Amino acid sequence: MGGVALDVVLQNNPQETRELWLAAYGIGTEVGAILPYSRLQESEADHLGLIFMAMAGYDPREAPVFWERMSKMGGQKPPEFLSTHPSDETRINNLEKWMPEAMKYYEESK
Repeated sequence: MGGVALDVVLQNNPQETRELWLAAYGIGTEVGAILPYSRLQESEADHLGLIFMAMAGYDPREAPVFWERMSKMGGQKPPEFLSTHPSDETRINNLEKWMPEAMKYYEESK
């Protein structure tokens, strides 16, 4: 809706100006709204996955170890703000933050 409204507002401007503003709007929407929402969903999946693995009897302390190994595999990774996924460091920090909750479920599963 915002893109359509912007296009209507700019309808009397030259085509190049309209395209520039619409491109800026698209990039801003992607970086400012869509990607952060995707990272939020991925973090929620990490949290639930940690809890479910603990409930199933798998040691949740292995999850951060897994992400530490993944981070050492190298390869090109975009900055977190341009990614649909949290960075490895953010994931590890979140997993450590959620660990006390996961350990309660893990202890109950034994």
